[in-house]
Amino acid sequence: MVEFTLPKNSKVTQGKAWPAPLRAGELREYQVYRWNPDDGRNPRLETYQVDLDDCGPMVLDGLIWIKNKIDPTLTFRRSCREGVCGSCAMNIDGTNTLACTKDMKDIKGAVKIYPLPHMPVVKDLVPDLTEFYAQQASIKPWLQTESVTPEKEWKQSHEDRAKLDGLYECILCACCSTSCPSYWWNSDRYLGPATLLQSYRWIIDSRDEATGDRLDDLEDPFRLYRCHTIMNCAKACPKGLNPAKAIVEIKKLLVERRT
Repeated sequence: MVEFTLPKNSKVTQGKAWPAPLRAGELREYQVYRWNPDDGRNPRLETYQVDLDDCGPMVLDGLIWIKNKIDPTLTFRRSCREGVCGSCAMNIDGTNTLACTKDMKDIKGAVKIYPLPHMPVVKDLVPDLTEFYAQQASIKPWLQTESVTPEKEWKQSHEDRAKLDGLYECILCACCSTSCPSYWWNSDRYLGPATLLQSYRWIIDSRDEATGDRLDDLEDPFRLYRCHTIMNCAKACPKGLNPAKAIVEIKKLLVERRT
């Protein structure tokens, strides 16, 4: 039988358990993935005790509290704190989500936090999203037209505008793509749920005049058809969107234009 083992320096070890702060009130345990590419150490889980009497209710509040009060070397992304920017996407309690909208009360036991899965890690909870953003750029996510540009705006009916609901709200947090096994194994060729959701958003936009070119670009065994509709993406999306449905609609459009 073939045995597969991870390289020694990739195995997650048990890290430091930081002492509880003095004169703390109610405590909540955080177990946080730590890895620094410059120190030569294995990735590790470090344990912190967060004082809930001095901290907000969200998981992101706890991380900020740890960075400010205990360990300033802890590294993570965050910006809006309102579930709009997607910066603080990470794996919390085994699920990809946004730290700013995840309430600590929804988690039983210790709050376990890892970076988004199956992505290169820059440091600690910061994934390298270079390829993810390059894939987004590859679908040309902007209005493409050949008609003469109107003096004012490109007009659209209420009915056509409604077709974009459930698509334009994507915040590019990558929670869906990094929950998809097909994307884990083929991220260099499969565009992934987030990018395909955005692609469909432009394909069905009544103002866009590059539908044929957009579909041609997706007519590929890997770019589109690695999706097997297991619905991980829809379950993981913190905005409640359904990338799997958008991917199915793209496949239907490709079939329809052949008939």
